[in-house]
Amino acid sequence: MVNRVYPESPRVGVGALVIHENKVLLIKRGVAPSEGLWAVPGGSLELGETLQAGAERETLEETGVKVSVKKPVYAFDYIERDDDGNIKFHFVIVDLWADYVSGEPVGRDDALEARWVGKEGIKTLPLGENTLKLLKFVHFLD
Repeated sequence: MVNRVYPESPRVGVGALVIHENKVLLIKRGVAPSEGLWAVPGGSLELGETLQAGAERETLEETGVKVSVKKPVYAFDYIERDDDGNIKFHFVIVDLWADYVSGEPVGRDDALEARWVGKEGIKTLPLGENTLKLLKFVHFLD
């Protein structure tokens, strides 16, 4: 198994951007990095898994919501260093469009909470920086 913390090489992460009835599916992260911040559901890609399959699996695991993942919409690097300058986390993350299929969001796995959030509700949540950039990029937020 490859280490998430202090890895020897970058990890690939996936996220699912699900917008349904003018609300976006978000989770409150329960583990580092970005613990306690709200983000789109996602996680690490497993060996032999496609981007689409990984995003569908992670969304179901974290929220109980089944989605149909489409094409990549946004990609970014997440690099976090510790106080000594060592790389603690290094992810290359690909967020993909996804269509809602079924289910009601409930925080599961490493997500403390999961919910549909409208544009006004987002203003009350602590979002991860890259989640905010993603939502602006797709014009969900101004």
